[in-house]
Amino acid sequence: MGVFQPEVSHDSQSSSRSFALRIKQVNPRVLSLAGAVSIVIALLILLYVHGQGNKVINLVIDGEVLTLETREALLSDVLAKEQITLTPHDVVSIGLSDEIQDGDRVTITRAQKLTLTADGATKTLYTTEDSLGDAITKLGYSLDGDDKIFPSLDTAVTPDMKVKIVRITKQTVQQTVSLPFKVIKTADPSLYKGDVRVAQAGKPGAIIQHYQKIYQDGELVSKTLIGKEVQTVTKDKIIAVGIKKLPTPVVAAATPTKTTTTSSSAKKVAATTNVVHKAGVDFEYKKMIKNVSMTAYSSEEPGIGTKTASGTRVTEGRTIAVDPNVIPIGWWVYIEGLGFRRAEDTGGAIKGNKIDVYYDSLSHARNFGRKSRTVYVIGPVKPELN
Repeated sequence: MGVFQPEVSHDSQSSSRSFALRIKQVNPRVLSLAGAVSIVIALLILLYVHGQGNKVINLVIDGEVLTLETREALLSDVLAKEQITLTPHDVVSIGLSDEIQDGDRVTITRAQKLTLTADGATKTLYTTEDSLGDAITKLGYSLDGDDKIFPSLDTAVTPDMKVKIVRITKQTVQQTVSLPFKVIKTADPSLYKGDVRVAQAGKPGAIIQHYQKIYQDGELVSKTLIGKEVQTVTKDKIIAVGIKKLPTPVVAAATPTKTTTTSSSAKKVAATTNVVHKAGVDFEYKKMIKNVSMTAYSSEEPGIGTKTASGTRVTEGRTIAVDPNVIPIGWWVYIEGLGFRRAEDTGGAIKGNKIDVYYDSLSHARNFGRKSRTVYVIGPVKPELN
């Protein structure tokens, strides 16, 4: 029996030689690629090791510098390890999830709490600004016109600061004031004694007063007279009073003796009483004061109100201030060149023979200056024509 021998062909031997040749050709390429991969892996390992190494960073909190040495990679981890907490309103120069590098400088600005009262509401706000002016602007508030803020805008922000904004509004309004007319009595030689005639009908006037109102947060705090103008001119009522002597009646012979006696008696009484004829009126006075020092005042002066010492309201053409020891309060007087006035007010500087005449207009009061007049002190009743 013969031994079976495997068949060896020419093709099998050729394939083995080709495979060996391919291995010899590929090995250098594989080795090069493997070397490059090894280098990359080594670099990654080095970078990781370097990242896990110690890093020194500067942490600045509200201006204070804190130098830290850490092996942490993220800022949030560094703050957590150092037990540094942040509020939602604090400002950090980098993100909490950002990686930190050796030598980094991280700034943390703490937010300050403000209690702000404005526009009818009180709110708790937070700011990282240094000055109150910058904080108010950043928070969306503004000051208009005459608005006020307490404390001032240049004040440095401090913890738990209380701030108030006061809104100021101004309004100009006008008010019409009626002016009563005066009654002037004049002597009329064409009329007999006892007869009167209305020579001119009276007509009240009117002035328009302009006021400025100031409101703080909607509440009226002041009202100031800033001007006035005449709307209707006052027309005084003029009454003509007869001064013409009545005609002498024809009487019996015995009558003249009696009449003469009566006339002489009347003249004697008149001679013993203080009676004068002024402004068309005959009146009796209690006393006459010569060389009285006259000045003037107005309610438009600072500190001067519209209410008199006697409780009445100051009225131009009527009110005067006197020394009650010289002229009793409530009494009427006649002032040469001015007419009838009533003692209704007093003054610290009005002592002795001095009188202060009231005027609505401050300019009129100042133009009055200082005068010297004769004054007739009459009494509590103003003289009127019968």
